[in-house]
Amino acid sequence: MAMEMRLNLKMSQKLVMTPMLQQAIKLLPLARLELAQLVRQEIVENPILEEIFEEDLPTSTSSEDDEEPKTAETLPEENFSVNEPENPLEAKETSSTEDVDWDSLIQNNIDQGLSSDQFIDNSMEFPSFEATCKKEITLAEHLMWQLGLALNTEEDKFIGACIVGNIQGDGYLRVELEELVEISQASEENILRVLSVVQSFDPTGVGARNLQECLAIQARALPERNPLVEKLIEGYIDRLEERQLPKIASELKCNLQKVLQALKQIQEFVPKPGLIFSSDGADYVSPDLIVIKKDGEFDVTLIDGEVPNIRINPYYHNILKNSKESDTKEFLEDKYKAAVWLIKSIDQRKQTIYKVGKSLVKLQKEFMEKGLSYLKPMVLKEVADDIGMHESTVSRITTNKYIDTPQGLFELKFFFHNAIKSYMGNNLSSIRVKNMIKELVQEEDTNKPYTDDQIVEILGRKNAKIARRTVTKYRKELNIPAAGKRKRLF
Repeated sequence: MAMEMRLNLKMSQKLVMTPMLQQAIKLLPLARLELAQLVRQEIVENPILEEIFEEDLPTSTSSEDDEEPKTAETLPEENFSVNEPENPLEAKETSSTEDVDWDSLIQNNIDQGLSSDQFIDNSMEFPSFEATCKKEITLAEHLMWQLGLALNTEEDKFIGACIVGNIQGDGYLRVELEELVEISQASEENILRVLSVVQSFDPTGVGARNLQECLAIQARALPERNPLVEKLIEGYIDRLEERQLPKIASELKCNLQKVLQALKQIQEFVPKPGLIFSSDGADYVSPDLIVIKKDGEFDVTLIDGEVPNIRINPYYHNILKNSKESDTKEFLEDKYKAAVWLIKSIDQRKQTIYKVGKSLVKLQKEFMEKGLSYLKPMVLKEVADDIGMHESTVSRITTNKYIDTPQGLFELKFFFHNAIKSYMGNNLSSIRVKNMIKELVQEEDTNKPYTDDQIVEILGRKNAKIARRTVTKYRKELNIPAAGKRKRLF
């Protein structure tokens, strides 16, 4: 069979991911702050783009004011003073004739903490807000302060600084002894000696290398040392977690009640002593959508305050129209296309978020009104079919987005979960079943906690058809220990 080469023409259609389309897809999963950072970067790199500030926004006319109320963005600054004299001296002369409540004036001066000279001088400068804030002391600073008081030689202080520098925020020393030898260029004997000094610092238990050592340090620091507590920590810490108390009491040849008292004392210890110096602030989530109930119906409002408003710069747009130089025109055309595509992509992203939020509110109306017990199981395909988009688009747009509902603040991904079959034929939400398990554990008798089999029976009476292994899986996801570990011992 002879081989030969031929030229054939074939027509076919295929989807080509242009750079512009890739950019539009990348905008969908971005959080609002990430999108704002990207837009500001584009403003710096693309001269065609410019940010629209509030003072540049068009103000409504008097006739338009009668039709609809002004918003915070379009409300112009108004002067509410009436018949204010132009000369401030005239104001003083007119006010001097009026009766003055000196008691109130002096009391106000005392409350504000100002002297009489400061009260008269209006040009005085107050300290900034940052200057009046209290600085939270960190764990490292607290330990270094104690280190300077406890050690005398510079060598020991340097070793102690190396140890303190490797203590994590929870108070544990997360470094091997060999590494400390390499860092401090000191012997293991000196390092262990200084480490024992650091472990005596406040908070008690700091500088420990594991949980057992942390609890042992706190046991030795008790005002009245308990040998049984130290024995339990030293040799039975793992078996205490498994609740093998009768066997432990038999091996130690002591009363079970004494073991229970020692265990209660151990439970009062702090497993992570460094967290009391944690200065991490609370992370607040800003919603992208807000659900509002109006006239008995739920509506959705889109929040995009952090994202800058952008437009085409008219100056460069005019240059693009009138330019005859090929290089300049080609450069501006590329930037103009990129700018227009970015504006369209951001607008499309906003519309998609709004459509998804509107669809979620419509499909989960009972949840919005009555709470978690009425949450329906839902998949991406239901929302995609409702808004006429692909599932991948819905998946991208629900990433890192939050919605503020009458039932609380939730991530958009929260509403997509599996269904649990029921004996009545209708499906139950897996999140609803998890909440039912959580409520059962909270209401159970701690002396006789429910086993997984008992939870299955109770859920069955509540119309949930669920297997025991699924209950075990959900219990672990909720960080609920087994029945044996939930039982109250004292």
